[in-house]
Amino acid sequence: MKISELEFIPLYIPYKKPYYWAQGITSGAEVILIKLTTTGGVIGYGECIATPSSSGIIGFLEQAKKKLINQEIFNSEKILRTVHQYLFQAHGTCSSPRFASQVLSGIEIALWDAKGKTLELPVNQLLGGAQHKFIQYFGFAMGENALEISKDAKKLANSGYDVIYIKVGKENEAEDIEIIKKTREAIGPTCRLRLDPNEHWPILTFRRIVSKISQYNIEFIEQPCDAESLTALSQIHEISPIAIAADQSVFSIYDAFDICKNQTADMLTLGIHETGGISNYAKIANIAKAAGINICIHGLYETGITTCASHQVASTISNLDDGNQIMNSFLEWDIIKKIPNTMTDQRHSINMKPGLGFDIDHDAISRARELHKKHGMA
Repeated sequence: MKISELEFIPLYIPYKKPYYWAQGITSGAEVILIKLTTTGGVIGYGECIATPSSSGIIGFLEQAKKKLINQEIFNSEKILRTVHQYLFQAHGTCSSPRFASQVLSGIEIALWDAKGKTLELPVNQLLGGAQHKFIQYFGFAMGENALEISKDAKKLANSGYDVIYIKVGKENEAEDIEIIKKTREAIGPTCRLRLDPNEHWPILTFRRIVSKISQYNIEFIEQPCDAESLTALSQIHEISPIAIAADQSVFSIYDAFDICKNQTADMLTLGIHETGGISNYAKIANIAKAAGINICIHGLYETGITTCASHQVASTISNLDDGNQIMNSFLEWDIIKKIPNTMTDQRHSINMKPGLGFDIDHDAISRARELHKKHGMA
């Protein structure tokens, strides 16, 4: 079964409310839908980032298409290595493996969807079978300030979430401490609390803040310092009384190996867009398993396509964490049809439909395509 066509469609889906984090404010998910058609008429769907420029990303994808048409879908790893070499190594741009992964992940995801549909099997069975009955989420509390965040956190805790996750990393350290203090007061002493400064706590800042927040029973701090420096992350891990999770420091199997070998983190927070797709995600999970470290699903700008793809591979991972991130819950609406009897706020049962297990909502795609044009996203 070969690839006969590839289409790349830029989309924008608004969030229910603004998404506040250390890097700014995000109002919606900007993605590129990948539609892959096989010679047997099977259609596989994936998606990749559309930022910072959807036209720029599509330019890369159109180049990749030249190498992919008429290639066998079951040779996915080999053909994607060829594409990676053609786009990001042959012309001297070999310093961009992370960007390459995020560009090509949507094609890899679409290939898995097409393979599963061709064989009439869910992707998790192609990966060795599900090891979990469901995937558990954390409650992602959102807001502009301490009052809004703690109020949202309390609502999530009262609705049944065992794990609460909040964004910090404000310019004012006192504001970060106030957010953490008020959130802990709002959710009570037993809820597990996780923090994400999004690389805004370098070593000295971390030393100052951690001594003031240890009393609030923090489960872990995710990627406190610059992701480019494993040395800084290792030093923070060594001095921290609170567990440390690596996020943006982990994209490749090589990153994961170095972090595990050097005991740089206690958790790997990882998304399939960072790894370049499903296959490498599973490989990294096995590296982490050998080191006794859990994998926590990480989210990015995404729709239910990524959620379903993440859950297919995550269901096969024995060292999966029990508090994972889901981002499509922030969407005002989705581009896939609702999957009956699979999802609650706290957990998602394993989908056993062929491929990635979803049906596309074509009306929603048309709407998202028009919004992308309306907002003038280049």
